[in-house]
Parts: sequence; C-alpha cells; structure tokens
Amino acid sequence: MVPRYSRPAMTAIWSPETRFRIWFEIEAHATDALADLGVVPKSAAEALWRWWATNPAIDVDAIDAIEAVTKHDVIAFLTWVAEQVGDEARFMHQGMTSSDVLDTCLAVQLARASDLLLADLDALLDVLRRRAFEHKLTPTIGRSHGIHAEPTTFGLKLAQAYAEFARCRDRLVHARADIATCAISGAVGTFANIDPRVEEHVAAKLGLSVEPVSTQVIPRDRHAMFFATLGVVASSIERLATEVRHLQRTEVLEAEEYFSPGQKGSSAMPHKRNPVLTENLTGLARMVRGYVTPALENVALWHERDISHSSVERYIGPDATITLDFALARLTGVMDKLVIYPERMQANLDRMGGLVHSQRVLLALTQAGVSREDAYRLVQRNAMQVWQSDGKLSLLELLQADQEVTAALSRDQIAERFDLGYHFAQVDTIFERVFGRP
Repeated sequence: MVPRYSRPAMTAIWSPETRFRIWFEIEAHATDALADLGVVPKSAAEALWRWWATNPAIDVDAIDAIEAVTKHDVIAFLTWVAEQVGDEARFMHQGMTSSDVLDTCLAVQLARASDLLLADLDALLDVLRRRAFEHKLTPTIGRSHGIHAEPTTFGLKLAQAYAEFARCRDRLVHARADIATCAISGAVGTFANIDPRVEEHVAAKLGLSVEPVSTQVIPRDRHAMFFATLGVVASSIERLATEVRHLQRTEVLEAEEYFSPGQKGSSAMPHKRNPVLTENLTGLARMVRGYVTPALENVALWHERDISHSSVERYIGPDATITLDFALARLTGVMDKLVIYPERMQANLDRMGGLVHSQRVLLALTQAGVSREDAYRLVQRNAMQVWQSDGKLSLLELLQADQEVTAALSRDQIAERFDLGYHFAQVDTIFERVFGRP
C-alpha cells in the first residue's frame, strides 16, 4: 500500500485495528451461538460483549509482542483478549480453527471493500452519463488502427465507456456475492467439534452466506474470481485513460485533462501540459492486473489446507482494493473536468478532404448497379489522390469529376453521401440501448 495512491475509507478496512475488531466479532458471535446451544455458559458470551461495549482500544503492539513469542497470530489475539476479559474468555474459539477466523474476516473485508468500489463505480457512471449527453451530437472522427475511419460523436465514445463500466459494476456485484462467505467448520471442515448452526449464526450476523464445503479454508476459486474481476475493472480504466492520452496529443488535441491554476507540466519546459493523471491511471491499472495471477495461483492448495495463499493475500487484498479505489476516484475526476474541444474535433474531421465519407459513396455505387469490386476501385482511386495530397484535394470534387462514377450517380447523389447526418441517424437508438428511454 502506497499512501500516495490511497484513500482513508478503503485503507481503514485493512488496518490491524479493523482486522482485530472483526476477529473479535467473529469469536463473540460464535460464542453467542455456542451458548444458545448449551455448549458454553451464557455468561461467557455476556462477558465478551460487556467488555466490547466499553469500546476498548485495540493494543496492536501488545498483540504483536505476544505473537513474537507464540509465532501464531490468532493465538496471540485470543491471549490478549483473555487478558482483558478474564476467566470467561476461555470459552472463546470452542471447536474452531484459525482459518475459521482468518477466512471469515477476509470475506468481511473484501465485502466492505466491494461496497466502496461499487460506490466508486456509481460516481464514475454518473459523470460518464452526464458528459455523454452533453456531447451526444458533438461530431468527431472515429479511428481504427489510429487512422481516420468514419465520423462518430464524442457522446458515443462516452456512452461506450458507460456501458463498459456498467458491465464492470455487474461483474463486481456478482464477485462480491461470491466472496462474501463464512466458514466456521473447525479443523479440516468437518464440523466434528462445532455445530453447523454456529456457522449459520455468525454468517447471518456478519451479512455473509455459508460456505457449502469449506475444507479447512474457504476455496480460493472465489478469491481468484474476485481479483480477476478487479483486474477487468482496471483494464477498463486503462482503456478510457488511453483514449484521453491519445486525444491530448498535440497533433490531435481534441480533449485534455484539466490544467489547474498554478499547475506546472515540466521542470524544464514551461509550455508543457501533460496527461499525467491518465498516465498514472495506466500504471495503476497494471498493478491491479498484476495481482490476478497470484490469486489464480492460490487456488491449488495442499489437501484440506496449507498457508501458501496467506502471505499472498496479505499483499493483494489491501493493495488491489486500495489501488483500484484510488484509480476509480481519479478517473471520475478526470472525466468530470475533462476539457473538450469541439472545434478541433471538427477541424480534424475535415482535415482529410472528405475521405471519411468513402463508404457512403461505395454503398451508393453498389446500390446503383455497380459491382462491389468496381465500386471499391472507383472510390479508392480517387481517395488515394486525396490521401497523397494530405487532404488538400477534395474527395467530393474528384468523385464528381470522375466520369465512371458520374455514369452511375449524379453529382447531387454523390454530394448527398457527404452529409454527416447519415452517420448520426442512429445515435438516439444507441443511447436508448445504453441509458434507457428518457
């Protein structure tokens, strides 16, 4: 976790204090259930909650000092709690194993992290929707292979991003449900020393579902899917960030990151306005995706349990969620303040002498009876002249002067194919598909 790329609410989920508080709640709720089943005295559960009601400070240093001797984190925690609560604390952890606490706690943390990430996505979607409608009919050039293709609108670019992040949100909802599972099943997961009703009680109290078959750990295919989902969200962040970076290039300059008063772009060149935020997002996305492979490697554990996954998750749990939380917030800010230049978009659209309308003429020729091969040859022959002139020649004028073309289409029919309205006729339909009917 790097403080520069962290936000307080997400960071707090992964603090030692939060972890130990969740551990206590797991143990106390389990003790409640055990008391209801007559396995332990009710006074034991009451003693735990009575101490907890004082809102005690968690002495992380003291717990760490005990762990330095025991070499076992859960035992160190239980020992410290017993020192605070007294003799009744001996009834904690009856029939449980360490993984019951660790895995259930991780489920709570990942569920809480998911809730923050879903809120982040909602904020981003709101901005993308607003800006998409703002530029619904702002003409711009669409590019394939980085080369001018056909006209589109900037609103359609943003609508595509909205649809993509809406899918990301749906995936995260499912990943959250998949990861939010509780295991209180004891050693190797057989419930030999603890009643399954204890697990059901703890799950209900913590807002989790019950793991059907936990062995001694919650199966890590759940975690692999969760982190893979975060990786996909990160890739979508990078896709939009890369679009902004390309649009901000001096030769393009159709949009750029907001440059605030007093901001400086270069220590050497005072004129620079660099896409530093979206470049940063590209790097952060790479980090989040980098955590996917370790999560996949964690799936294959030995028999009913080993701890080869544990050290990995101590890294990737906090780092992936904290980094993605920061990245989503940063992207939301970039898109909210993105400076857009419609005049430059129109200038770039017009730059290549009308080449962007070539397909419309091709289709008109075929509909007029010209074979596709001949129609393609006629349009390309004129288009290449415009290309080689770097847009100084006009495709419309060349086509209207080409006798083979005018033998099939009148000059007015050719001119009709250079109307931008043809390209934008279905914008409303696309927006309804993405955003629904107004």
